[in-house]
Amino acid sequence: MRPSAPAALGPLLLLGLLLLPGEATQKPTPCQGCRELVDKFNQGMVDTAKKNFGGGNTAWEEKSLSKYEFSEVRLLEIVEGLCGSSDFECNRLVEEHEELLEAWWLRLKKEHPDLFEWFCVKTLKVCCSPGTYGPDCRACQGGAARPCSGNGRCSGDGSREGDGTCQCHPGYRGALCTDCVDGYFSALRNATHSVCTACNESCKTCSGPTNRDCAQCEVGWAEEDGACVDVDECAAETPPCGPQQYCENVGGSFNCEECDPTCVGCTGKGPGRCKECIPGYTKESGQCADVDECARPEKACARTGENCYNTPGSYVCVCPEGFEETEDACVPAQPAGGEVAEEATEEVTEEDAVRPPTREDL
Repeated sequence: MRPSAPAALGPLLLLGLLLLPGEATQKPTPCQGCRELVDKFNQGMVDTAKKNFGGGNTAWEEKSLSKYEFSEVRLLEIVEGLCGSSDFECNRLVEEHEELLEAWWLRLKKEHPDLFEWFCVKTLKVCCSPGTYGPDCRACQGGAARPCSGNGRCSGDGSREGDGTCQCHPGYRGALCTDCVDGYFSALRNATHSVCTACNESCKTCSGPTNRDCAQCEVGWAEEDGACVDVDECAAETPPCGPQQYCENVGGSFNCEECDPTCVGCTGKGPGRCKECIPGYTKESGQCADVDECARPEKACARTGENCYNTPGSYVCVCPEGFEETEDACVPAQPAGGEVAEEATEEVTEEDAVRPPTREDL
């Protein structure tokens, strides 16, 4: 039976999701693959150094160890540990160049002790020596010893790619990364070195590290007595913040923060910095505090027998449990059958009046 279209598309959609460019593992460049293999080989040499030795016969160990150090047995142990079973690129590289690795190990190691230089740079020619780039391994801008004057990265450095141009570190610019960008000044410059250091935060351009060395002040700062000082925007005649905010000055700028919820306008953080209090609050000991309307001499609740409960900034009036509201009093609720009980005509007692309301009533 032929599967329906949705059923047939299911596996294809899943495969498409698995192969999305953002999710797929990027294949390493030939140089990266070679460098990783050499790193693993070098680690294998470390892991197998003096392996299976450590007894008490030192003379025998030294003799046996010298044989093991350059043996095919050790080479085999290193090669077998180079790649994981799922690392197809690593396994392909080893299978393709195993004879070269064996030749270096058995015959060329003493003459060419740097495996990366011999294997990746000179033999396979997929990498370049540090400080060189491109197909012909030319020296980077500024020379192979200190590319980009030590203040940047050479494009393609150590690979057969790139164009050798300098990508400067922060604070530096120019073909050789020897010049300083705005916000930095030259702390040291000679025939071989150039050091750029950040200006003081108040300076846009400068010749030294302090606020008196500014050639131009940064935004939010102004020149005063030969130095760039912070402008206090909060002290402006027209406040920069809203009516329910207070202004907080910071270096070169300002922040607008919300007033406390109990304030009508404020000069700072908290209920103690309110200009005025919102209804239901009053100034006590210098800060806005809740008014307890239920504690006042005059009754807050108009109905007879009604209980008063204070809430933040206000109050509520509630009839006791078992009573219901009328226009001017709390009266006993009628039974479910609709008949008025004998005590229905009785007035609300003091005990009933102080009975707390249920959660639903509040």
